[in-house]
Amino acid sequence: MKAETLARYFDHTILNPAAKTEEVEQVCQEALEHGFFSVCVNPVHVRWVSRYLARSTVQTCSVIGFPLGAATTEIKSAETAKAIGDGAHEIDMVINIGALKDGDDVAVTADIRAVVEAAKGNVVKVIIETCLLDDAEKVRACELSKQAGAHFVKTSTGFAGGGATVEDVALMKKTVGKGMNVKASGGIKTPEDALAMIEAGADRIGASAGVAIMKALT
Repeated sequence: MKAETLARYFDHTILNPAAKTEEVEQVCQEALEHGFFSVCVNPVHVRWVSRYLARSTVQTCSVIGFPLGAATTEIKSAETAKAIGDGAHEIDMVINIGALKDGDDVAVTADIRAVVEAAKGNVVKVIIETCLLDDAEKVRACELSKQAGAHFVKTSTGFAGGGATVEDVALMKKTVGKGMNVKASGGIKTPEDALAMIEAGADRIGASAGVAIMKALT
């Protein structure tokens, strides 16, 4: 795969809670230089980033209910509406993991649907946090995300002690089929890692190591 083609798979990510504006700006510059699909940031940076990238093809992505997924549905909805209002094009929300484990499919679906509705047609990716789930729970999380109208399921926040695996990406893609996309995120550090995820079914890659991956291809 050509470097420029691979670059368009990447959400270039800076989610460190201590990130300074100059560090966020550097990530934006890197995304512009390498042609990444988006820059993914915490909500506090969305307005600034969306303005910085406004005249480019690089999208602005924000995380919601991050990293625990334990905020109330009302808060996630309001946070989403604010992010979209500030210029976000895509939303990566964290699923209500406890409700999923309780078997409360109604609550999980309602939580996701509220974010989808607040996003007003913009892309919503549902982070299911695979490292905390067994395979049956991963399948249910994907099915509920699809039912709720989300556009992607995503493996991980990168904050829960585990990241994407080829096996999880393949399971998620098998579950959602062609009508929904999969984002692999967490621990992807080399071109080989990225290509393995894409081969397993990933349509998007979330990583903070995108620049290093691009440099390794040259």
